[in-house]
Amino acid sequence: MKRFLAMSALLALFGAAAAQAQVEEVFPLTPAPAAPGGSFNESATLWFVELKGSPKADGGSAADLSGKRNKFRQEAANMGVLFTERFVYDDLFNGLSIAVRTSDVPRLKRLDSVAAVYPVETVAMPEPQPGDNPNLATAISQTQADIAQNSLGLTGAGVLVAVMDTGIDVDHPDLGGCFGPGCRVEVGHDFVGDAYNNDSASPGFNPIPTPDDNPDDCNGHGTHVSGIVGANGTVKGAAPGVTFGAYRVFGCAGSTSADIMIAAMERIAKDGADVLNMSIGSSFQWPQYPTAQAATRLVEKKGIVVVASAGNNGANGLWATGAPSLGEKVISVASFDNTHLRARAFTISADNLAIGYNRATAAPASPLSGTFPLARTGTSASAADACNAPAGVPPALGSLTGKVALIRRGTCGFHEKARNAEIAGAIGVVIYNNVPGIQNITVAGVPAITIPVVSVSQASGNLIDGRLASGAVSLTWTGNFVSEPNLTGNTISAFSSYGLSPTLDIKPDIGAPGGLIFSTIPLELGGHGNNNGTSMSSPHVAGTVALLLEARPGLTPEEVRTLLQNTSEPKAWFGNPTLGFLDNVHRQGAGMVQIADAVQTTSHVTPSKLALGESENGPAIRTLTVTNNGATAVTYNLVHTSALATGPNTFVPAFFNAPASVAFSSPTVTVAAGGIATFDVTISPNPGLADRSIYGGYIVLSPQAGGQLLSVPFAGIKGDYQSIQVLVPTVNNFPWLARQVGTGFVNQPAGATYTLVGNDVPFLVIHFDHQVERLEVEVRNAANGQKLHPVFSNAIEDEFLPRNSGAATFFAFAWDGTRQHNNGNDKVKLVPDGQYTLTVKVLKALGDENNPAHWETWTSPVVTLDRP
Repeated sequence: MKRFLAMSALLALFGAAAAQAQVEEVFPLTPAPAAPGGSFNESATLWFVELKGSPKADGGSAADLSGKRNKFRQEAANMGVLFTERFVYDDLFNGLSIAVRTSDVPRLKRLDSVAAVYPVETVAMPEPQPGDNPNLATAISQTQADIAQNSLGLTGAGVLVAVMDTGIDVDHPDLGGCFGPGCRVEVGHDFVGDAYNNDSASPGFNPIPTPDDNPDDCNGHGTHVSGIVGANGTVKGAAPGVTFGAYRVFGCAGSTSADIMIAAMERIAKDGADVLNMSIGSSFQWPQYPTAQAATRLVEKKGIVVVASAGNNGANGLWATGAPSLGEKVISVASFDNTHLRARAFTISADNLAIGYNRATAAPASPLSGTFPLARTGTSASAADACNAPAGVPPALGSLTGKVALIRRGTCGFHEKARNAEIAGAIGVVIYNNVPGIQNITVAGVPAITIPVVSVSQASGNLIDGRLASGAVSLTWTGNFVSEPNLTGNTISAFSSYGLSPTLDIKPDIGAPGGLIFSTIPLELGGHGNNNGTSMSSPHVAGTVALLLEARPGLTPEEVRTLLQNTSEPKAWFGNPTLGFLDNVHRQGAGMVQIADAVQTTSHVTPSKLALGESENGPAIRTLTVTNNGATAVTYNLVHTSALATGPNTFVPAFFNAPASVAFSSPTVTVAAGGIATFDVTISPNPGLADRSIYGGYIVLSPQAGGQLLSVPFAGIKGDYQSIQVLVPTVNNFPWLARQVGTGFVNQPAGATYTLVGNDVPFLVIHFDHQVERLEVEVRNAANGQKLHPVFSNAIEDEFLPRNSGAATFFAFAWDGTRQHNNGNDKVKLVPDGQYTLTVKVLKALGDENNPAHWETWTSPVVTLDRP
């Protein structure tokens, strides 16, 4: 039993918790990731309009849904709101996506036909994350997919896995080499076309989709993802026998939008997929966000297992997991680093020693042949090797002509080091780390670097440096690969996002290897390559789901998630694995998926995760049910192992060893063959842990003889959840009353006059430190502070708003000079010219709207309306 570090270590960790009266000291641990800075607008430009009534998946009729859409269109016309329809939905979501002027959005929310309005998030194509270059072969051994294939004979045959991404290279031999009936890529659709790019900041901005029926991939991300699911050739994925559906929602570059994702989900439902992988999403969101709603309906109403990446926002702190993975029934996937590195290699003389390297971003590719002399520009003790004076001494002009330069990392940037070597005549650069391990580097800058630049590990660089100190050394470029142990293997990837969800659900649910994975890419881009992110861990889990469905056909999506979570293996804290602490439940979920154990277990525990909520009302008491489908009775010892907690700071998490107190209704539970049994567990957070911290751990069922070790993660928040401050003053002193100038906003601290013509409307620029359940903006008379109407004074109303990504970012809300009303068809009242203040009110996540303590407010400077 290797799970939970090792069984002996597991039992040692249980000691204090099992005694229940003993509580370990609460102490902080390092490191903590740095939150990115910068101040920028995170507001939307397109909108989902959710209409009242149920979509088809929830029992709505086509005629009724059509009637509701027509009613909405007429109401909007009567209100004078002009918009352009993008997509119409009726199966997984009842409503439309539209382009409309931001200042008209408040009017839409007041229409009788409208249930809610949500921003259509721009969804960026996932970028490769910093990390190492592991093998796919070693990755599938981490999840037992190799055992499932080789010992259990499973391949995922007969299971249709839909991949919503950049498409699939349908000509790739590892993925079947063709498209259509009888091919491995059997069905699919291109929703956007090559030229589509929804990134408004990109020179190639083109938000107009041009769909067709060929989902071929010109970017590479979707092909890479598909190879992890089920390649069968040069590389072998988790489930090499699956059939694919390819659903392309990205062009060759740039971003897509959330409304296109829902259109693709509705098509996937019609095509009858068994599993859907979505390695994309919108961070900091709610389970109520439309893509999460639609994904949950795919699970509940269509029986499709939906797997989605948790997100790559580890540096942005807590509460960052994205939609659609936040969907209640969706399997949200974290990323672990692989145990081994797979990298291109060069050799050095005289013993032909192979050295693995990573190619630097923004540098030309290294050649696959050729021998050249090496030269060092410093030593393994140099702090500023090849930097500009006075920080260091760059190579002299011409001193590296015809040579490959060996340069130590440190002090100055990689572009500066590479540029100095290039000026000195170098024909290549090898940069070695100044700490253990190998890293991905970039030499982007002006002027562009025109010679190959690669990075190697500290150990490799020190070895080469030592040999150069003794005499001449040459480097030979090769096309070979090497595999080396990865120092961060089996720990959570630095980029992997933290939960919890804003509803305090445990997200992510589970994890798999995602730190730079070697998989398929389009043939025209080389056929195979590395990529890195939760984009890579999610398809790994989707592949294991296919193996499980092949082995145990008829499982419901809920049963699939239960078996995967019960048998997963929690991993040690990334900050220092040798300490023996398990990493946060709200970052790794149930842990690393172990598919062979999931296939072979004859027992399971429900619920498969315990979301404990907030602890202000006392201990959490939960009942768990154990089902034994085996032929013999099993007795389990009930124990608890703690995971690290994080402190109350959202953007820069601190880590604490603060075990919860866990008490069981009995120390063991016996389950008869073919029977069920229950037990209760009472969980309280450590009293020494600061309020608003997130804590967690694992309930472990350890069989006394035979059977499979089972576990259930739990997590909750210490104290009063609604004590988290939302309207936190920032370095920019948000909130602002603002005026739009170009694409930016200017603070109006002394008040301002607005004509309400075009964009000359009042904007409220607001920073949210945490997700907001409800936003209201009241209009009050500036002279006496009274509301304009005892009931109907709200200028803006909104629900389920995400938090900002960083401590200095913001959302902008426009006021069109009206307020809500409710008098028959009269839903809007014009606010007369005059002087007013706007009171911003935010209801905190899971807050009670009748409890004043659950609201925060801010009042604007005076707003003067002066229409021409």
